[in-house]
Amino acid sequence: MRFGLFGTGPWAHQAHAPALAAHADVEFVGVWGRDPKKAAALAEEHGVQPYAEVDALLADVDAIAVALPPDVQADIALRAAQAGKHLLLDKPVAFSAELAEEIVAAAEAQSVAGVVFFTRRFMPQIQKFVAQAQEAGGWLEARIDHLGSIFQPGNPFGESAWRKESGGLWDVGPHAVALVLPVLGAVTEVTAMSGTRDMTHVLLRHAEGAISTLTLSVDAPAKLEREDAALYGESGVAVVPPVPWQPVEAFGRAVDALLGAADGGEASPLDLRFGADVVRILAAAAESIKTGRAVELG
Repeated sequence: MRFGLFGTGPWAHQAHAPALAAHADVEFVGVWGRDPKKAAALAEEHGVQPYAEVDALLADVDAIAVALPPDVQADIALRAAQAGKHLLLDKPVAFSAELAEEIVAAAEAQSVAGVVFFTRRFMPQIQKFVAQAQEAGGWLEARIDHLGSIFQPGNPFGESAWRKESGGLWDVGPHAVALVLPVLGAVTEVTAMSGTRDMTHVLLRHAEGAISTLTLSVDAPAKLEREDAALYGESGVAVVPPVPWQPVEAFGRAVDALLGAADGGEASPLDLRFGADVVRILAAAAESIKTGRAVELG
């Protein structure tokens, strides 16, 4: 499948570009970026063509991979879906539930396959954990702490304008929601608040009565940094296992999922519909932070 990459930032360098270049079933065609010089440099690194125009790259490929801020990604993803191109999007799909739904509708109208790259959900250890947790059932709560800082020296994401503005809710929040949603089920109510140093707390009520507690930050003091996640219920406690940080391998698995779905296989559990559901929950949390009220989801 011919792929075009949209985006030239750290994530494109760390995951998307090397994974596309290494995948046996991918023809990596070219790169578009908002900075033509960066697009040319990344394209040269992988022996592909830099593109100056979005539509020109869309015309030359079967599928797109996107490593751009959510608002920029959403516009390109919608144009690509309408043009019949398969979509491998980053999380979150968009900043608004309405725009995420537009992308889903366009993809369905054009019979386009889609996958959203929730990084660790593509690692075998997490896939096994989720499957076992779904089979066990009886969970009453989930607690996820994802606290770190993108502002430490050497962190390439510290200059990301959208992360600075939107914080942990939209950066690491998608990973947390993507972990609890397939196990505890649909979310019916969201309550959230945010404090100093981006300390964001989210409560999710699930349709069958379970509650998820999410603590998120991308500006946490060094002594508070942690990544802990566990489920609690009738079966006891299930701690989410640690996994090695292998973004290229994870992205390669996401490509596999997209290729399979595009070839008539089953849709990925992390498809565009799932990605839109995650956006709807995060948007409700943002509304709750702004209004000070719980937000009910139909």
